[in-house]
Parts: sequence; C-alpha cells; structure tokens
Amino acid sequence: MNGGKVFLALFLGLSLTTAVPAAPAKGPAKKRILLVSSYHPEHLWSRETNEGFCAALLKYGYFDNREQIAEYGANDTVETSRAVIKKLWMDSKRKATKAELTKTTLTVAVSVREFRPDIIFLGDDEAGNYIGNQFLDTKIPVVFWGFNNNPVKYGLVDTAERPGHNVTGVYQSGYYRESLQFLKKLAPNITTFAILTDDSPSGRAHQKGIEFLSRQGVLPVKLIESVATNDFERWKSGALKLQKKVGAFFVAEYSSLKDDKGNTVSNRDVARWYRENIRIPEATLGVFVKQGLLCAVDDSGYSQAFEAVSIGRDILEKGANPSTYPTRTPKHGAHMVNVRRAKALAIELTEKMGIEEYVEGDTLTPTELSGTGMKKRHSKTINLDRDEHR
Repeated sequence: MNGGKVFLALFLGLSLTTAVPAAPAKGPAKKRILLVSSYHPEHLWSRETNEGFCAALLKYGYFDNREQIAEYGANDTVETSRAVIKKLWMDSKRKATKAELTKTTLTVAVSVREFRPDIIFLGDDEAGNYIGNQFLDTKIPVVFWGFNNNPVKYGLVDTAERPGHNVTGVYQSGYYRESLQFLKKLAPNITTFAILTDDSPSGRAHQKGIEFLSRQGVLPVKLIESVATNDFERWKSGALKLQKKVGAFFVAEYSSLKDDKGNTVSNRDVARWYRENIRIPEATLGVFVKQGLLCAVDDSGYSQAFEAVSIGRDILEKGANPSTYPTRTPKHGAHMVNVRRAKALAIELTEKMGIEEYVEGDTLTPTELSGTGMKKRHSKTINLDRDEHR
C-alpha cells in the first residue's frame, strides 16, 4: 500500500510538471521615447524635423514599419515591438506670451513625468529652454536639436565639446554667410541688405547671428538695417520701406507674426504677401524657399532630427554618457533656389551658380500640409515656363 502511495505521488508530480508550461522568458523592456516639440504640427520646420526623426527611428529599429510612422503622425503616440514613442507639442509660435509659456511648461512637465521616459528629445529652442531646464541633472538623458547658433545659451551644457550634464544634442549653424554668398551668385549686383524677421526666440537668434557676422566683416554684402517685430502690419511696412533702400533681404523668420486682432498669420499668407509685394531678391532658410522665397543654403531640419536620434541611440544602446558626448551640427544641405521666384525677379538661372536643388513655386500644397513631412525635390533640369504646382 505504501508502494502504491509512492507511485501515485510520483505520477501526480510528473503530471503537474508536464501540464504547467514554463513561464516565457521576458525580453528586454521597450524603450520609452518622448519628444517635446516647441511648435505645432503644421509648422514647416516641425514637419521637416518630424520626417528626419521618424526616418532615424525606422533605421535603428524603433519603428517596425511605415504604417507605425503613420499611426504616430496621426495620434502623436505609438507602441512598436521595441518602443513606446510619444510626442508633446508646446505650440510656442502661437502661444508665445510669458503667461502662456509658463502654463504650457507646467502642463508638459507633468505629462513627461507621467510618461516615465527612458530618453527625452527636445525639438528647438523653446522646448530646450523651458522643458530642458525642468529635467536638467536628472537621471533621464536629454537630446536636443535645432538650437540656433549656440548650444550653451540655455545653461543645459557647459561647453559644446564637453556638455557636463545629462544633456547633449545638435545645434544649427545658420549658414547665413553661405546663403548670402549664394545670393550674390544669383544677383551679383547687390551690395547691401536688410534683415527681415519676427521677434520670436528663433528670429532673434538668426538676427543676432547675422549681425555678429556683419560686425566681423565676413559677409559679401553690407548690412544696413533690421526689422524685427511680431506685428504683421509693421513687418509689412518695414519691408516696403526698406526695399527702396537696400538691394536684398535676409528673411530670417516669419512664423510668429500676428494681425491687428492678435491672431497668428499663417506662413503661407505671409509668404504670399511677400512674393506679391517685394521686388528685390532674398536669402532665407530652406523651409521658406519651399514657400516661394528665392534661395538658401539649407540648414536641414531633417538632418537636425536624424542626427539627434543617432545620438539618442548611442545613449540607449551603447551606454554613451551625455555629459561627455560632444554636441554637433550637421553639414549644410543643398544650395536651393525657387524657380518661380527667380523668374518673377528676372533672374536667369545657370549651372555656374552652383544650384543643387530647384524648387518650383510654392511646393507646400494643401495635400502636403496634411502629410507627415515635406518631400525634397532634386533636379538637374528646370522649366522656367512651368507655372503649375507640382
């Protein structure tokens, strides 16, 4: 009888062993990736940086496929096989007062803490200044992009070469001198120019960068005056007055202009007014060439974000330390010309000008405005008689 009990116990033990499967081995935890963007989804630069951000995440395996990129674009959040990715917007171009930015900072900071990110990406100056300082010297690594000219200015890094804290990233060089040199090739007779910008953090940074180069005497044309205002009527009157006084403009920024009722004027409406009323040539930023302005040596938003994700990957996967990871700036992008604007200004485009990207008209059509990014248009040939958008 005792032998029977032993047999029964052994039988039951074996049955239980075979009936209960072993617990599956846990894989590595998904990375929690958070992006805080300074602007809003329709902003030109935001769309271009979003394209680079998503391309890099796909390359490094944090997105599994392009369908997830579309889901992320539609919902600002997505879960993939390797990551949970989320985006928060500051909308600082349209909510730019101190009170509005303070309220936004509090709201975004709470959302960041609730998300519990493994890494924070900060898109552009306002996110860096307001959100970056909320998480300075925490255990969360922070990677920025799009800081204008000086990566040290918000106190997030000690030096460009050795950041010294939990923050590193990618900054914009501006390529103001290169853009004006390029403009000089298109319009060799110009000798003077003025800066035309809004009074946003980005606009002021561009203005200061150009004025610094002017004081250094390294620009190919002489800076005469600057207009920096968020009042669209004053911006327009300043432009109309100065075009009689100078040979060209550097149009630095116009995303924060407001009408007489305090409403933000869309980029497209500003660009349309400018093209219809200004009859001197201009250098500008690459995103504005896509809206119909003349030329730029592109300081690519795509490259800014792509480089930032590359840094983030080194931190997440290779154990890189932000405090010793030098900040950097990408090489400049294409020498860009808007064909329709050149034609309107009676500028004959030739191969000797060194043009690398031709943009036809205002390429940001309503269809593209609803997309997740802007497509670059490269061509070795142009048709100056073509007027339709493509």
